[in-house]
Amino acid sequence: MPSRKPRSLGSLIAGFKMAVTKRINVLRDTPSVPIWQRNYYEHIIRNQVALHKIREYVQINPQSWNCDQLHPDNPSKW
Repeated sequence: MPSRKPRSLGSLIAGFKMAVTKRINVLRDTPSVPIWQRNYYEHIIRNQVALHKIREYVQINPQSWNCDQLHPDNPSKW
């Protein structure tokens, strides 16, 4: 993993994800199991149109989870 600048946004996010992963795995009694989805990307919201599209995606996306290739009941393409 590449090193991150201390006190950078990337370092903050990495620390948050590490803490959340540890806490979830303690609660589930599943040590070292990854919980974060691979291959995501960040996106800068540059204007109102982009914000509207992202809000729409966030509202509609859960409805398609059962058909998603990453759903545990579906055959994966990965």
